[in-house]
Amino acid sequence: MSTEENVEGVLADVGPRLRRIRKEREVTLAGLSEATGISVSTLSRLESGLRKPSLELLLPIAQAHQVPLDELVGTPPVGDPRVRTAPLVRHGRTYWPLTRQPGGLQAYKVLVPQRNEEPEPRTHEGYEWLYVLAGRLRVVLGDHDVVMSAGEAAEFDTRVPHWFGSTGEGPAEFLSLFGPQGERMHVRAKPKRSAQS
Repeated sequence: MSTEENVEGVLADVGPRLRRIRKEREVTLAGLSEATGISVSTLSRLESGLRKPSLELLLPIAQAHQVPLDELVGTPPVGDPRVRTAPLVRHGRTYWPLTRQPGGLQAYKVLVPQRNEEPEPRTHEGYEWLYVLAGRLRVVLGDHDVVMSAGEAAEFDTRVPHWFGSTGEGPAEFLSLFGPQGERMHVRAKPKRSAQS
C-alpha cells in the first residue's frame, strides 16, 4: 500500500470516529458547534466524510472532547519493536545487529573469542562507542593500550588508529555503536589477516 493510499484510508476513518466519540459523550452537533466555533453543517460534513478533516478543524474538536488528537485521527498501531536479525560472523567475531535501519548510527552486540592476536590498528571516518558486557576486552587507541572489564565504556574518534580484541584470557562480549563508515570497516571489510578490528 502506498503512503497516499494509507493517508486516504486514515482520513476516511476520521468521520465515523468523530461521530462515535460525539455520541459516546452524548453531545449534539449544535452543542459541539457552540463549543468549537465550527458550524453545524461543517461538523456534519466531517462526520459523513463529505469534508476532509484538517488540523484547524480537528484541534478544537479534540479540545472540546478532551481527547488527544491521535484518538480522533486513529494513528496506526505500533508494529512489533523487536529486532530479529541473524548474527554475522566476520574475522572470527560474531556480530548481532541491534538496529534495522540502513545508514546512520548502527548498534551491534559483538562476541570476540578467546585467542592470542597481534593488534593491527586501523583508522576510518566516524566515532565509536563501546560497552563491555562480559569478559575483558583489549583496546588499543593511539598510544593507549588498555584492558576493559564488564561495565566499562569507551568512546573515541575513529580517525585515531584503533583496535580491539581478545586479551587471550577468555572471550569478551560488548556493545558497539558506530556510523556507516564503522560498519563498513568492522562488519563488511575483507581482512588482510585474520586479526582485525
